[in-house]
Amino acid sequence: MGAVRPWHIAVLVVLLVLLFGAKRLPDAARSLGRSLRIIKAETKGLVDDGKSDDDLAEKADAQAGRQPLPPVQASPPPVVDPVQRSRDVI
Repeated sequence: MGAVRPWHIAVLVVLLVLLFGAKRLPDAARSLGRSLRIIKAETKGLVDDGKSDDDLAEKADAQAGRQPLPPVQASPPPVVDPVQRSRDVI
């Protein structure tokens, strides 16, 4: 008596199409999929936070070994006389 039959699914699909329209259903399914992916990534991040501090120490050591790049010496832009520039354009 509590089993879902194929005609139940067909009626549900017809009701969804009538309620939301055929154009909005793919967008709704896409956004639902994105939301589920975000939830999955966040819960995986929570599980990863429970790992030992040894992993964090290894990552911190790897980051500490990096040296910053030397600053780039930028040459100043050439000074152009506005009057001369306007003469060149004309």
